[in-house]
Amino acid sequence: MFPATHALIARWSAPQYRSAVSTVIFIGQDTGLVAGTLLAGVLCEYGFAGGWPFVFYVFGVVGCVWSAAWFLLCYDSPATHPRITAAERKYWETTIGTTQLVAHPPTPWLQILTSVPVWALTVAFFACNWGYLTLVICLPLYMHDILGVDIAKNGAFSALPFVLPIVIGPVSGLLADWLRSKLSTTVVRKLFCAVSFTLVACILILTGYVGCDSVLAVAVMCAITACASLAFATVLVNQLDLAPLHAGKIMGLTATFANLGAIAAPHVVSAMTHQRSTRSEWQNVFFLLAAMYAISAVVYVVFGSGERQSWADDNNASRDQPQLRDSLDRKK
Repeated sequence: MFPATHALIARWSAPQYRSAVSTVIFIGQDTGLVAGTLLAGVLCEYGFAGGWPFVFYVFGVVGCVWSAAWFLLCYDSPATHPRITAAERKYWETTIGTTQLVAHPPTPWLQILTSVPVWALTVAFFACNWGYLTLVICLPLYMHDILGVDIAKNGAFSALPFVLPIVIGPVSGLLADWLRSKLSTTVVRKLFCAVSFTLVACILILTGYVGCDSVLAVAVMCAITACASLAFATVLVNQLDLAPLHAGKIMGLTATFANLGAIAAPHVVSAMTHQRSTRSEWQNVFFLLAAMYAISAVVYVVFGSGERQSWADDNNASRDQPQLRDSLDRKK
């Protein structure tokens, strides 16, 4: 979904609001995580067809209904949408430009694959996914196995760390867009990445020394997920800064490597903690993760960019190209 979503955001959002739009859309993941976790328990206990099967039936039906809505309501751009008003189409033409609404320039794969800012973003996205999946999957194990805190007994404790990103993600997007009106996009993207990753790294180091206190343990988890969500205004949006017309492809590339980090995370934790995990082994896990966040922050701050790249547009296209205007008129 990520590449398709970015391809749509590039043509259905004003450039000055893309941080807010992107973060609002992508916190759907965390909302689904919280809602799905809570709903699955209820369906298992009170559902039909033996409990667990009912969970799959309900979620499967929800997916089918959503798919039907997606096919009926989503279009490539305002230029191809058959039901929006002339006034709204005119707004998008003025805000984004007629060429970008309909242009499909050839993908400059060589420039993308050799772009330093793209790979800097890939490194940051990789670290963000690795860290986030470690927190989601493995940190509760640490709380249970080492600290003796069974947060699964309390639904609120289990859900709270994942509720915070639902709030902080969009807030960080709004703040990023506000700062972009006063600072350069590059400075804002680097600032959010550096602050987020630095805070998470520091808290991870402290996590290894947390005592057996359930309230403190959950507070640490909340602090980490909250600080990690600040980076959403960079790792989920920067693709649109670099090349809006190719944002979907860049998201596909960066998300592929980010998901490799998500796959590696639990395996690395397993290898470092062995069968009988100890506090010292988990401290090494946190130190490694903190180091990864710190190194990724440095890489992105040094090599990242928020500027539109020279290869982002089709050099042969013009914003006022007559045939594109004729195409728009016919579609109206």
